[in-house]
Amino acid sequence: MADHGYVHKLKAGLPGTPIFFVFHGTGGDENQFFTFATQLMPAATIVSPRGDVSEHGAARFFKRTGEGVYDMTDLSRATKKMAEFVRILASEHQASEVIGLGYSNGANILANVLIENGLFDRAILMHPLIPFRPRDNAALAGRHVLITAGERDPICPAPQTQALADYFKAQGTVTNIEWHAGGHDIRQNEISAIERFIKG
Repeated sequence: MADHGYVHKLKAGLPGTPIFFVFHGTGGDENQFFTFATQLMPAATIVSPRGDVSEHGAARFFKRTGEGVYDMTDLSRATKKMAEFVRILASEHQASEVIGLGYSNGANILANVLIENGLFDRAILMHPLIPFRPRDNAALAGRHVLITAGERDPICPAPQTQALADYFKAQGTVTNIEWHAGGHDIRQNEISAIERFIKG
């Protein structure tokens, strides 16, 4: 379906249940985590948007000029647009809680919406890269954040992952990191940590 600014896939839950947004990685689409989200939260409203930027045919949520080098103007545009998308759908579905999961580029847009606007009560950031010091936001206090990461991830270096976790903790969020020994791949211990986070 194409409305509210993004092509997206949606499964409506009952009013008063959580709404669960899932954001794909570069080259993925709205199908990448949709079934996973449905399995994690069968009763929730599930929303999976497709990135509106094409990088050599690969869908992304904002532009970059190189690996790990973000187009900050486009990141600002994308963050405002996604925040509005989240607000509208959470209101339409009378959501009791707003939850987000993103991988790679999807984790980055989710993280930046959280940093700038709050909006998400709980957020799962899989292999995020925020290569700048975000602004402080006291409104983040009490939110719950799970970061999953590879110790040898060439795209999201471990020190920057740790710095992002430290930033969220400094804002008063409840933040945990689940590491694995590999790179940018998703491993079973990440999936298990996500399942515990959702059920908790």
